[in-house]
Amino acid sequence: MERRSERAVLLDGTRIAEEIKREVSEEVERLKAEHGIEPCLVAVRVGDDPASAVYVRNKVNTSAALGLRSEQHALAASTSTAELLALVAQLNQREDVDGILVQLPLPSQINAARVLEAIDPAKDVDGFHPLNVGRMMLGQPALLPCTPTGIIELLVRSGVEISGAHACVIGRSNIVGRPLAQLLLQRDATVTVCHSRTRDLPLLTRQADILIAATGRIALVRGEHIKPGATVIDVGINRLTDEAQARELFGPRADERIEAIRRRGYTLVGDVHPAEAELVAGRLTPVPGGVGPLTVAMLMRNTVTAARRRRLGDV
Repeated sequence: MERRSERAVLLDGTRIAEEIKREVSEEVERLKAEHGIEPCLVAVRVGDDPASAVYVRNKVNTSAALGLRSEQHALAASTSTAELLALVAQLNQREDVDGILVQLPLPSQINAARVLEAIDPAKDVDGFHPLNVGRMMLGQPALLPCTPTGIIELLVRSGVEISGAHACVIGRSNIVGRPLAQLLLQRDATVTVCHSRTRDLPLLTRQADILIAATGRIALVRGEHIKPGATVIDVGINRLTDEAQARELFGPRADERIEAIRRRGYTLVGDVHPAEAELVAGRLTPVPGGVGPLTVAMLMRNTVTAARRRRLGDV
């Protein structure tokens, strides 16, 4: 593993998310003052998954803090596809609703694809509807997926040059990997997409000026995967419960993580080995405090964008 003389600079996703949320709040105030429009986000949760409950609560609370109106629909775990589709149809018809968010994952008896495709594309603030995906691929105005656009904002606002850079995305999910690759291409990066079947992963990732890991596998990306001085974006949010593994992953900074495990049963770690990456990368996102806060910020921005387009005809 080739090391640099200085540790990587940590990219502050929390600070940039706060910048974006301030911009959203200002736009909400303008819409209210100039047009009497109060953007509205509706979140739908099915079942009792604790993580989903936390995510939805955070989104509703953030909406309120920024001046958006929000609603939450908590449905029973036994809800059928037909029942959820009926609720989505009602929300589609309401003129006062600008954004519809159906929290994933859904219970196994629900056809998630049918539900996501039933959402009005003009209210699809997650950016998952095929129409929005197609428009994104063509470079047309669309509601874009929140995590990929948050990563682009993080790179741009941190002064990372995308045009002409070699970007490598590890992961090909429809939520992060594939749309992110497309957004990087639109900003003139040369993009490589790697996945579970990629041969000799380090050979490819070591060529990247910008390396993005979105696999859901703890510390998959080691120092050997990183080009010295590269910008490394860690999208993973994984729960780590083993104290010995925390010691190995975080090195001299492990004590506070071990304390977190003892206090609440886990600490959060990404898809990148933090101690090794800090010795090789030029810039690195921490977990938590990197990509995560930007996802919620971009959801808020999408809601305001949807309100402006729906009600004022703006593009």
